[in-house]
Amino acid sequence: MEKFVSIIIPTYNRAHCLQKAIDSVLSQTHPYFELIVVDDGSEDNTANLVENYNSDIVFIRQANKGPAAARNRGVQAARYGLLAFLDSDDWFAENKLEVQIRAMQEKPAYLISHTQEIWYRKGRIMNQKKRHRKNSGDIFNQSLELCAVGMSTVLMHRKIFERFGLFDEEFPCCEDYEFWLRVSAEQEFLLVDQPLTLKDGGRDDQLSSLYRQGIDKFRIQAIMKMLAAGSLNEVQKEAAILELQRKCMIYGTGCIKHGRVDEGRYYLHLPETAGSLQSL
Repeated sequence: MEKFVSIIIPTYNRAHCLQKAIDSVLSQTHPYFELIVVDDGSEDNTANLVENYNSDIVFIRQANKGPAAARNRGVQAARYGLLAFLDSDDWFAENKLEVQIRAMQEKPAYLISHTQEIWYRKGRIMNQKKRHRKNSGDIFNQSLELCAVGMSTVLMHRKIFERFGLFDEEFPCCEDYEFWLRVSAEQEFLLVDQPLTLKDGGRDDQLSSLYRQGIDKFRIQAIMKMLAAGSLNEVQKEAAILELQRKCMIYGTGCIKHGRVDEGRYYLHLPETAGSLQSL
């Protein structure tokens, strides 16, 4: 297994926290990496911040297209066969790469691994619920319920993208949820059971806040996409239909409660459409 890693940081108007993310990469105990920062149309001083580093950071600027497109641009520019991702408001523990690469070297059958996380909110550590704990092996069912893989925890072989394609740029958020569904339907995940990624949450500029009231809509779209692809086995289809029904009930009922009756009725009846997909 090769030791060189391409680390991709997508960012948009995050100059206020990007430096912490970059510094956490540059201080890694594993020194064999390239760092790619993809600026997704920022209007702050992101470019100046990156240019002030006396380091060989690959800096790419593009018009604002969303996180999926920014990550894809980084993947396409990456030189190495191992890839890691870091959101611009997260940061790595200093031994993250070293520990994770060693774990994958010891279990070379795995093409992708992830780690536990520590979550902060307004400077205080948050207690994670049991369902947010990361798991090893077959994580498809957990990935249906929620985004079971932290984007900033991942280390993967490029073969994953060659097999499953890139992030779907049609998703303005939940692009990671959709991608992990595709991957976990076929691939087992290696869990490095240490909190090697740290997150700072609870801010208004995060996608989870911007799309808070509609986030299940995109997860529903992702499940429908999986069912339409026809690649799930019978057990996975059944699990996907059940989770689709649950999400549609929650989202559809919420729409009606807030006066969006037509939208609510559409989602309440959507699982009936999925029933026809189940027979494909």
